[in-house]
Amino acid sequence: MASRVRLSLPYAEAAEPERPPPALTSDLLEEIFLRVASPADLARASAACVAFRLLIADHSFLRRYRSFHPPLLLGLVSSSGFQPVEAPHPSTVVARAVAFSFDFLPRTTKLDHWYLRDVRDGRVLVDCHRGRGPIRDLAVCDPLSRRYLLLPLITDDQLASVGLHKSLILSRASFIPSGGIEEDTSFSVINWIQSQSRLGVFIFSSGSGCWSVSTSVSWGDLGLDQLDMLDSGQCAYDCFHWKLYDMSTVIKLDMNSMLFCTIDLPPGHDEREIVVVESGGSKVAMFSLLIREGTSVDYYTFPQNGSEKSHEWHMKITIPLPDHYYTSECCICGPVEGYIFIELIPDEEDPTYSTFFSLDIKSFNVERLGRTSYNFRTYPYFGFPPSMSPRRIE
Repeated sequence: MASRVRLSLPYAEAAEPERPPPALTSDLLEEIFLRVASPADLARASAACVAFRLLIADHSFLRRYRSFHPPLLLGLVSSSGFQPVEAPHPSTVVARAVAFSFDFLPRTTKLDHWYLRDVRDGRVLVDCHRGRGPIRDLAVCDPLSRRYLLLPLITDDQLASVGLHKSLILSRASFIPSGGIEEDTSFSVINWIQSQSRLGVFIFSSGSGCWSVSTSVSWGDLGLDQLDMLDSGQCAYDCFHWKLYDMSTVIKLDMNSMLFCTIDLPPGHDEREIVVVESGGSKVAMFSLLIREGTSVDYYTFPQNGSEKSHEWHMKITIPLPDHYYTSECCICGPVEGYIFIELIPDEEDPTYSTFFSLDIKSFNVERLGRTSYNFRTYPYFGFPPSMSPRRIE
C-alpha cells in the first residue's frame, strides 16, 4: 500500500509578512495632479489633505500646471468690478465663485477714480489722476487678494531726457506680455507718453521696481504731424503696435532694438479698429472691425519680410458677427490667451448694457460671454478659482 505523502504547511509566524502598497511619492502625485483637466477639480483635491494642499499650492507646480492647461476665462472686468461669464459658457459654474471690486485702492479725495488700463495674468493695471501734474498715478493690483502696488511716478528728469516736458503731454500704459511662464510676482509695464512733437516710451520692471528710459522719436522722424492720443497697443513677436486715430497707419516699436517705424494699413482703415496678433511662421495677422458697420470682422495676414507696405496685407476671411446689435456702437480688443474680444451694443431703444463675445484666433469661433453695464473700458479676466490663485503683489 502506497504511503501517503503529507504536505507540510509553514507555520503562520514563518510566512512572509504582507507588504503594504508603496506610498505615492510627491513626484508621482505631481504628475497625477498635472493631468487633472479642471482647475475646479484640482482645487477640490487641494482641500482633501494638508499634503495635497502644500503640493498643489506650490508655485513651481502651478507654473507647470498653467503650461499644460490654459487659464479659464472667468468673466469681464470694468471699473465697477467683476461680472462672471454667463451660460452656456463652459466656465459658468467656476466663474460664480469669483467676486471682487476695486474699493481697496487708495483714494486721497472723493474725486479720485481709478480707471482700468489693462488686465493680464490675473493682474489689473489701473491709473488715476490725483492732481499731481499730467502724469497719472499707476497701480498694479491683484483683485482676488485685494493687494496692490503703486508704481513710482516718472520724474521730470526722465521726461526731459527724451525731450518731453510736463506741459501738453498725454500718457497711456499697458502690461508687456511675458511670453512664457515666469515667476508669479514678475511683470512689466510699458508707458507711452506723447507731446506735440515727440513720442517717448518707458518700461517698468517689477524686478527692479523702477522705470527705465527706453527710447523716443519725433513725429517728424516718422513722417507724421502732431497727433491725437494713440490707440491701445498690442504686442506681437516682441514688437508693440499702435494704430493712429483716424489714420490708416500703425506705429511699430521693436522691443529688442527699441527702434520705431510706421506700417501702412490697407486703404479705408482710418475708420477701423484693429487688433494685431501672432499667426505663426513669423507672420503677424490683424483682425479689423469697421466701427460704423460692425457686422463682421476681417482677418488679414502680413509677412514679416522687412518691406512693410499696405499692398502686402492679405485679407483671408470675413467673420460674421451676431445680428441685432447697433453697428455704430462696437469695439474690439485683445489679444489675450488666444482670443480677441468684441463689445456690441444691443439694438434697443435705451440700451444700458453691452454684450461681449470672444473670437478664437485659430478657429475663428465666436462665443458669447455675457452682458455687463456699459463702460468706457471692459476687459476679459482669466484666472483660477480663488483657492488656487497664486498671484501676489508685494
